[in-house]
Amino acid sequence: MRIGDAAAAVGLTPRTLRYYEQQGLVEARRTPSGHREYDAEDIRRLRAVRELREAGLTVGDVRAFAHLLRTMPPSGVPELIPKGPHSGRCSAAETVVRHRLAELDAHIERLTQLRTRLAARLGEP
Repeated sequence: MRIGDAAAAVGLTPRTLRYYEQQGLVEARRTPSGHREYDAEDIRRLRAVRELREAGLTVGDVRAFAHLLRTMPPSGVPELIPKGPHSGRCSAAETVVRHRLAELDAHIERLTQLRTRLAARLGEP
C-alpha cells in the first residue's frame, strides 16, 4: 500500500511515516516510479512504534532498540521491563525505558516545584 493508505491504517500522517523512515524505524520499498510502498509487516512495525511513542518514549528511545520491532508480536508491544530474572525481556529496551522513566520523574518533580511556588504567590496551597 502507498504512504497515504499506510498512514491511515496506522493512525499517523504521511509526514510522520517519512520521518520514521529517516530515523531508521521503518524501511519502505519503492515502486519503479519512486512511490513508497508498505506491506503488512511494515504496518505492524509502525503500530508498535506508535504504541511505544504513545507510552512516552521518544523516537531516539525507540531507535535504540528498533531492531526488536521485527520480533514484537502482532497483538502489540509486550511488557518491556522484565518481571523476573528469566523473563526473556531485552535489557536494551529495559535500560532505555528506565532512563525515560527517570527523566519523566525528574520533570514531574520540577513541575511540581514550579506549581508550588506559583500557587504560593497566589496564596493557594
